[in-house]
Amino acid sequence: MELDETDLSIVRELQTDGRLTYETLAQRVGLSRPATRMRVQRLQESGAVRVVAIVHPAVRSLSASAHLSIATEGGAGEVARAIAALPQAPFVTLTSGRWAIMTELRTAGFGELDRTIERIRATPGVSAVDSLVATRHVKDPYLLTEEPTVALQDEVDERILAALEEDGRLPFAELAPRVGLSAGATRSRTLRLLDGGVAKVVALVRPDVLGMGFLCGFSLRVTGEASAVAAVVERFERVTFLSTCLGRAELVGTITAESTGAVLHTLEGLRGLPAVRDVESWFHLELIKERYDIGARPA
Repeated sequence: MELDETDLSIVRELQTDGRLTYETLAQRVGLSRPATRMRVQRLQESGAVRVVAIVHPAVRSLSASAHLSIATEGGAGEVARAIAALPQAPFVTLTSGRWAIMTELRTAGFGELDRTIERIRATPGVSAVDSLVATRHVKDPYLLTEEPTVALQDEVDERILAALEEDGRLPFAELAPRVGLSAGATRSRTLRLLDGGVAKVVALVRPDVLGMGFLCGFSLRVTGEASAVAAVVERFERVTFLSTCLGRAELVGTITAESTGAVLHTLEGLRGLPAVRDVESWFHLELIKERYDIGARPA
């Protein structure tokens, strides 16, 4: 799908706040309200953009996460799709290099994390699994890093979150009958959850749509404190995800770039850091799954 500058402006605004009103969005991009609405709907219907609520992991009791590198016997596609069927796996890709599949896991505690990893090891076609257990998410385009300042009140709040996880731009008038409140009460409840850091509504955009179609994962072995190196790496413009971890490396992250040259430039910058002892990298070739509604209850 070809996007012009106005489309790109709309996408960038929705990445910051997915529930911007059409009136506000129209003013910011210089279109009429009907034209803006039409553009947003076209972007969503094309599959290039999904606007959804991302709920804070603490609300879903997701206290453990890990990055898995997976080798396979034979083709990797079917194995990746089997892993993508696991509710604990929000992100699954086919990759280049030593490992055929990369996946992220988010679970309710380390017991569930261990059981999920063992289940993946037992998946037909999996020959090896290497785990990097996250200790701190340093940079994430979707994850809420600050603790929520409000708590869920009841099942109504749960139903609001579940509905917004499917469609983050659902109008209050349509959301209200789903949760059993008036439109005004639904608006008040929803804003309380969003303003209180329980969730945020963002646009999930395929990187290629923004001209950033090259995704490169990396892991770093470092000397000294990993947090100090992470503080430097997170300032790299094209590093869009970064976590400190336990395992074969101290940091794991993702580069999102417009070309292989830009990827190489970023990798060279990482290699040039005095505290970095080793850099491993891989390309994400095909996105199999990207969903962050783990633990959501049916709307």
